Amino acid sequence: MPPEPIPPPAQDRGQGLSDEEVVRRVNAGESPLFELLMRRYNQRLYRVARSIVRNEAEAEDVMQQAYVNAYAHLAQFAGRAKFSTWLTKIAVYEALARRRRRGGLLEIDSMSEQDDGRDALPSSGPDPEQQAITSELRSALEASLDAIPEMYRTTFVLREVEGLSTAEAAQCLESSEEVVKTRLHRAKALLREELLARAGTGARSAFSFHADRCDRVVAQVFERLGLATATAAAPSR
Repeated sequence: MPPEPIPPPAQDRGQGLSDEEVVRRVNAGESPLFELLMRRYNQRLYRVARSIVRNEAEAEDVMQQAYVNAYAHLAQFAGRAKFSTWLTKIAVYEALARRRRRGGLLEIDSMSEQDDGRDALPSSGPDPEQQAITSELRSALEASLDAIPEMYRTTFVLREVEGLSTAEAAQCLESSEEVVKTRLHRAKALLREELLARAGTGARSAFSFHADRCDRVVAQVFERLGLATATAAAPSR
């Protein structure tokens, strides 16, 4: 009798499926497909959580709890907004709640909305040797992001790092599009134009969520949910 075929990993079986179709199939009983949603949005959720809690380990904790919360309420997803927006909002809520529980106060904007904050950070003159995107430059960008108020940092991450539209960012932050535009302008001013120019495409590699972290978060969330990932469930050859 020939051996049973080994099922492909969830991310392979789900190629080409929309988020909404994956949600429908998970709700219908195909729980392992939830792994596909996690792998699609691990990077975004990590960056958003990291922008709020400013700690890598705590950001992973926020991600795990956000996924657990999303899974528990998946049947309530009505499709009125994009799934990615719904999931990101859950992560934002969890990160802010984590901040409140540990006694951290939300940062208060000490400048008026009309002040563009151009004197907030010192200018670092042009340096030809730093034009290439390097790990040092990414570290400088991350440090600069950590130095600005949370409301601007999170808006910048959603719009410029993750590439969400103004409308999507406004939905995630439960704010208006005009407020998002204003905060993004302020964030760019605080980060300084020359830093952004030198960073270029390196901004999209800030707070990277590497494969080993992705696998760890998927495994830990599935363990908390009492599920086995498709990858883990497949027998070895």
